[in-house]
Amino acid sequence: DNGQGVLFHRTISLDQDYMFKVVDEVENKTNAEITLLPYARVHRSGHPPSQVYSVLHEGLVGVSGDHGLVEDTYANALKESVPKTFENVVGGWLGITDKYWATALVPDQKTPYRATYSALPARDPSGRDAFQTDYLRGALAVPPGERRGIEGHLFAGAKQASLIDGYEKALNILRFDRLIDWGWFYFITRPLFRLMEFINGIVHNFGITILILTVIVKAAFYPLANKQYESMARMKKMQPEMQRIKEQYKDDSQRQQKEIFELYRKEKINPLAGCWPILLQIPVFFALYKVLFVTIDMRHAPFFGWIHDLSAPDPTSVFNLFGLLPFDAPTFLHLGAWPLIMGITMWVQMQLNPPQPDPIQQQIFQWMPVMFTFLLASFPAGLVIYWAWSNTLSISQQLWINKKNGAEIHLFGNLRRTFAPLLRLFGASGDGTSGK
Repeated sequence: DNGQGVLFHRTISLDQDYMFKVVDEVENKTNAEITLLPYARVHRSGHPPSQVYSVLHEGLVGVSGDHGLVEDTYANALKESVPKTFENVVGGWLGITDKYWATALVPDQKTPYRATYSALPARDPSGRDAFQTDYLRGALAVPPGERRGIEGHLFAGAKQASLIDGYEKALNILRFDRLIDWGWFYFITRPLFRLMEFINGIVHNFGITILILTVIVKAAFYPLANKQYESMARMKKMQPEMQRIKEQYKDDSQRQQKEIFELYRKEKINPLAGCWPILLQIPVFFALYKVLFVTIDMRHAPFFGWIHDLSAPDPTSVFNLFGLLPFDAPTFLHLGAWPLIMGITMWVQMQLNPPQPDPIQQQIFQWMPVMFTFLLASFPAGLVIYWAWSNTLSISQQLWINKKNGAEIHLFGNLRRTFAPLLRLFGASGDGTSGK
């Protein structure tokens, strides 16, 4: 009661999860019509205690009707001198999001409103920066003796995909699924997550789900990968001819390269075919990385053994013998068991290819597994498990195709050349015969 003949009624109801329903009503007991402007806001004081991730949006977010998705990081919002304002918006929502949690206002989806996204530098009572999203609806007139109101919703909780989708459907909220940052590859990331949800509903282990997903992805890409492996098999058959060219033009490197590439063209061979099995995985790799990183469903999801959280890096380290030595390795030297397994499988896959005629290409092939091993050491364990298992399947597939095409399998020859110094050290020659 404002003491001037106007009563304000607010009814807040909460469902079993994270959606509040807020009904605001005004009862006019005066002798004159009153006019009010309904509004709502989400306000945050200070910066969140989190890191800045290039693959994850944290900050102001919303879908403002026909204006589409609006995203503004905390830092960028502070740099802008004026708030972002959208007039006559119909449908959508707006709020503030962190990695796994969000608060979002959901106005009536059929009534126009003004949406505002803003930062308030040093406006907090304690001098901290503040951030706000708010909406303002059109004027509400309440005649004398009458009671009128509006209804809206407020989401405050975990960004669980199934719940978000359920709210979008039940309340007809425009593109509410974008509350989760699915990224630019939305058309891959969302279907991938739905497939994982379906598989996990059967096996009840996201680690097993990732293994099954890898098999499905391999099956989907099999026709294209098969052509590339067959091209590689044909290239292996051409090794004698390539060796002849090297011997014939051993004093003319430019002519040697020209003749080799002419041979590639004549036989319709792609010399970079060995890279295709890896390149084919990259879109799915990044989509899976996004799913593991942003969805709360993956948070604390265990696998087997020492992996208790598929969304976190492998906790072990080769530099303390995987926990056997009583000290923790520095962060920059962190290299867990699964990244090491992934690196080994990638290296073995590379050894299935014949030696490259170009020494630079050969060096790239040799060092690529090492670079990827250290690169992926800090990635979510689920992603590393996916890559290691994918490499294992690729090795099996490539061996089978080579055998089917009668091509030489270079694995053992490459291994002998690589480990020739060790073989000689232990009394064996690089060609498999015993040495003196």
